[in-house]
Amino acid sequence: MDGFVLAKKILRAGYFWMTMETYCIRPQMNGAVEATNKNIKKILRKMVDNHKQCHEKLPFALLVYRTTVRTSTGETPYLLVYGTEVVIPTEVEIPFLRIIQEAELSDAERIRSCYEQLALLDGKRMNAVCHGQLYQNRMSRAFNKRVRPR
Repeated sequence: MDGFVLAKKILRAGYFWMTMETYCIRPQMNGAVEATNKNIKKILRKMVDNHKQCHEKLPFALLVYRTTVRTSTGETPYLLVYGTEVVIPTEVEIPFLRIIQEAELSDAERIRSCYEQLALLDGKRMNAVCHGQLYQNRMSRAFNKRVRPR
């Protein structure tokens, strides 16, 4: 909704402050939220038969979304936030190599390992930013080639 329309609705509801109109006008978004919502809706459509099941399957759809590698960054959102890949329930039931290795560490070794992972996380995040910038440049060049007449 337009910022001015939002300000009028707030005013009609009985609220007012001096900078209300300024607060109601936000810079144009890049569409990231809309793209995220669209992708989550696609995942949900594949998981449910009818819309009544959506609220039950939403946590699973969010897990899928957060643990899928993004083309733009080359990493999963979960890794960039928490510094490690997610441990899915099947890995807990049937221990994978990394789970077994972590279980056999002493407390001091586990702390050192966590510290090393945190130190490497900044590098992974920087790589993701660089990857994202390269991806964005590549996409804008491709868009400009399609839009510009020859």
